[in-house]
Amino acid sequence: MSAGIVKDQVVTFHYTLRDKEGNVLDQSVGGDPLAYLHGHHNIIPGLETHLTARNVGDKLEVHVTPENGYGAYDPEKCFLIERAQLPQVDLEPGMALELHADDGETLMAAIIAVDDKAVEVDANHPMAGKDLFFEVEIMAIRAASQEEVAHGHVHGPDGHHHH
Repeated sequence: MSAGIVKDQVVTFHYTLRDKEGNVLDQSVGGDPLAYLHGHHNIIPGLETHLTARNVGDKLEVHVTPENGYGAYDPEKCFLIERAQLPQVDLEPGMALELHADDGETLMAAIIAVDDKAVEVDANHPMAGKDLFFEVEIMAIRAASQEEVAHGHVHGPDGHHHH
């Protein structure tokens, strides 16, 4: 019997993610499983912790609190931007905006409301402040290549290579 999942292994798994009401938020079932490099912060910490030492074929249910998921909801990440500071295109609630801060940081934000003078945005992750409930089935585990470890993410057929 193997020691199960450890750092620097590529883990491939299927998952269904639900909110506390049981609504499906995301899933890989019916598509390709997700592959990630264990121990490199490629997935949320609360899920990665529960996958440590698991083996191929294991099925588990994991409850991840906001602190171990996408963080607490931060009301300070909701703010107004003067309409004149944004491109003169049609903006509507629900659209995503890529914002660039003076320090060079890029931030994704969802538009909440729009009027002639300002645009209200929310830069929290859409799942911030939410308890997350995962159903997971581990499909495969393999040693990562030296290149994958050096780059900190999966390459090749069961992962994405983007540089």
